[in-house]
Amino acid sequence: MPASPAVTTDATTPISLDEARKLGRNNATAIQALLDVEVAEQDVRVSRSALLPQLSLGASAGKTWAGKSIRVTTAPDPADPTRAITKEYQTPSYSIASYDLGLTLTQILYDRARFKQLEQSGVLRDVEKNQALEEADTSELEAIRRFFVLFRTQATLQVLEATVKRSEEQLDRARALFQAGRVGKNEEIQALVNLGNDRITFTDTLSQLVTDQTQLAIWLARPGTEALQASDPGVLQAEPAPAPGMDTALAQAREHRALLVALQGQVRSAELQRAIARAEYVPRLSARGDYSRGGPSAEAVFTEPRLQHSFIGSVQLTWDLFNGFATDAQTKRAEANIRRAQVVLEQSVREIEAQVRSAHRSLEAQLEAARLSAQNREAAVQGLKLAEERFRAGAGSTLEVRDAQLSLTQAELSLLENRIDVEIARFTLLRAMGALSPGESK
Repeated sequence: MPASPAVTTDATTPISLDEARKLGRNNATAIQALLDVEVAEQDVRVSRSALLPQLSLGASAGKTWAGKSIRVTTAPDPADPTRAITKEYQTPSYSIASYDLGLTLTQILYDRARFKQLEQSGVLRDVEKNQALEEADTSELEAIRRFFVLFRTQATLQVLEATVKRSEEQLDRARALFQAGRVGKNEEIQALVNLGNDRITFTDTLSQLVTDQTQLAIWLARPGTEALQASDPGVLQAEPAPAPGMDTALAQAREHRALLVALQGQVRSAELQRAIARAEYVPRLSARGDYSRGGPSAEAVFTEPRLQHSFIGSVQLTWDLFNGFATDAQTKRAEANIRRAQVVLEQSVREIEAQVRSAHRSLEAQLEAARLSAQNREAAVQGLKLAEERFRAGAGSTLEVRDAQLSLTQAELSLLENRIDVEIARFTLLRAMGALSPGESK
């Protein structure tokens, strides 16, 4: 099989496996997950802000106008002090200006619900981080798969190109032997038909190359018109490494799979929601300070620092003694959500263990298939050599050579297919184990 597949296309952009993996972790889907992390980070800040001092400034200026009015007053009767008399009197119109400037400072001293909400926000932020890692791993694996699909098509073109060359050589031999009178004209015609069929197969594969280039480019957020060329990752020349032990793979998945860490965080978040609900049974304590300046003139309030000062300080204790059993209902609802999160986690553990087992078995099967394919290719090479020698000696036919050529082509394509499938299966197993990009923190 060719060692380093090349593609006969113009204006190609080479891309390595490492580049494809890196770009795959930052494609559009992964970026959206990272934006969710940023939202969760700001939610933590919002929860923390409620526990920090709250300072507000207020200022107002107004005026009250009142027109003439009749008022009634009550006074003792001068003639009989045991009696009261009422009198009506008229007040003149007036206006009163009012100016106020004030600062209000509040600080939560103890509020169990607020503290638990802050803790829950941190847990949910970590959940989003692990979900983003899970999405990045998924995106990277897809980038790896598309890279190897493109590389396989490039290598297939080389195999088919070599097949075309062998068919051309066979046509030349058939013509020479016909002209020498050693074979009939039909041998030359058959060789010519075979060459045409091989060229058609090569041309059809070129269209598949464009499709694979496009699929990889758009996944990596590159222009769909860019003709990418997968650089040889060296897997066709190296002996494939054996699969890791099943127990090791399962232990790695249980400990490092980002999805499981995220789901564990969901369970913790549900437990904190129960603590938030139960916090209604606990008193809340806060402090408040008000400083104000008020008066009938702007000068007295805003320009005279010696006058109009007022300060009020207080500590407030709030305790909800009875709220119609709402706290009990919220607590039980939180407990149900805890159980739901635990069920999801337990089911996900089983599913991931099944993924690891399936991916592990697939890798072992592909390794065995690649080994058998290599043996088949060696046998096909020997078969073609023997058929060509018989044809040159006049003991064979173009049909025999053609069969041997097709056997070699199929063996080379099978080896190529299985060797690429080994790499895809290996990365799929690493993905299931949570070890696709060990440099990323879980």
